[in-house]
Amino acid sequence: MTIQVGDPLPDVTLMEYVEEPGEGCSIGPNPVPVRQAAAGKTIALFALPGAYTPTCSAKHVPGYLLRYDELRAAGVDEIWCVSVNDAFVMGAWARDQGTAGKVRMLADGSAEFAKATGLTLDLTARGMGLRSNRYSMLVKDGIVRTLNVEAPGQFEVSDADTLLAQARQLS
Repeated sequence: MTIQVGDPLPDVTLMEYVEEPGEGCSIGPNPVPVRQAAAGKTIALFALPGAYTPTCSAKHVPGYLLRYDELRAAGVDEIWCVSVNDAFVMGAWARDQGTAGKVRMLADGSAEFAKATGLTLDLTARGMGLRSNRYSMLVKDGIVRTLNVEAPGQFEVSDADTLLAQARQLS
């Protein structure tokens, strides 16, 4: 079953590679219990098929970095990027994309979050295995308020501009 507007985020744990210790986080991969991390916050969450893939690196992540200040002004507390990659890959991609302090790059290494949301994408034929569909959602206090799922091969509704407009409407 696919997650819907009004549903809570799945009760799973993602991983985040941290380069500087702080707020109880040590250097290296740290667990991020999704429901606990989203509690009491407004999260702009976007998910994508994989780190370093062309659309993800050239458009998806850069768009959220570009709109960071506007998303914050619209009431977004944190921006999360979720991908079916391990924490080390997400950490390296975060460095390459310059996301520190703006976008949390969260690893869904075993696709547990993707499976729990029902938003998986089977890219086995392309040698990539089970991945996440491309989508974005606005989450308030752990509850999905908007959901924008892309059609296969598209990048039209999960972009930062779409989520920014929705955040402004909800704030």
